[in-house]
Amino acid sequence: MTDAISPSGRQFPISAAGQRAVVVEVGGGLREYGTADRPVLAGYPADVMQPHSAGAVLVPWPNRIGGGSYTFRDKTYQLGLTEPARGNAIHGLARWVRWQLVEHTDDAVELVCDLAPQTGYPFSLRASVRWSIGPDGLRADHHAQNLGRNPAPYGLGTHPYLHLGTTELPEAALRLPAATRLLLDERACPVGRESVAGGEYDFRAGRKLGELRLDTPFADLDRDDAGIATARVELAGGAATEVWMDEAFGYLQAYTVTGFSVGVDAVAVEPMTCAPDAFNSGDGLVKLAPGAEWSGSWGIRPV
Repeated sequence: MTDAISPSGRQFPISAAGQRAVVVEVGGGLREYGTADRPVLAGYPADVMQPHSAGAVLVPWPNRIGGGSYTFRDKTYQLGLTEPARGNAIHGLARWVRWQLVEHTDDAVELVCDLAPQTGYPFSLRASVRWSIGPDGLRADHHAQNLGRNPAPYGLGTHPYLHLGTTELPEAALRLPAATRLLLDERACPVGRESVAGGEYDFRAGRKLGELRLDTPFADLDRDDAGIATARVELAGGAATEVWMDEAFGYLQAYTVTGFSVGVDAVAVEPMTCAPDAFNSGDGLVKLAPGAEWSGSWGIRPV
């Protein structure tokens, strides 16, 4: 299958330090990433549409907008319901857009997406991402700019699924640097918060998942002196994968999947700049003034 007719569009392989990734044109995200020894991400073939939002860049909002409706600066907008079962708008507007190539080298690729004003989001936004590989793993540097004449609501998330190899979900150990869990309604939109301390959602010290399954947003992330928060998944054989995020990402979502592909379970650890339904709650929402810019970085480290 050629890039021209591939559901994910043009393919942009990058490699360095014994690692390889494939970034795709459609959605500007990751299709695969791994080392010579193991797949680090649960990816997907080039000849299928992106499943489970795998590797996607979620912009101009991550997660959900309840009912697809929100009010911004005293005006109410209605988005298409892209999660019809729950009646939500989900994962932004750029997943199925062909991002434009800016630069492609052996170890890095940069893509850009210009979102034109449209029904439900009448704002002009330029989003870009630079994916790179180095000795410390894979890195994503995101940038956004409001090209319009009016302030714009903005958020960003990403959707990497960590490959568990032959490890089944109950045996995978998860460490999440989060002190707070967001409580959700039937639409999976937040209705409150609670401390994770001592409870079944307290993964700060790291522990096996057991029978707990997650589709859960977290906040109040613990960070090191450089402002980096790091989550970790450990496999039964001793290998591990870490996902780090800088201070632009104040939230994360953990999502466990049995049977991501044949014989493969996965855990999505999703950096997010804002909470689910932030266009309504304002929880972490970025308000980009005309001409204003935003940037943030995160990455994946096989250990």
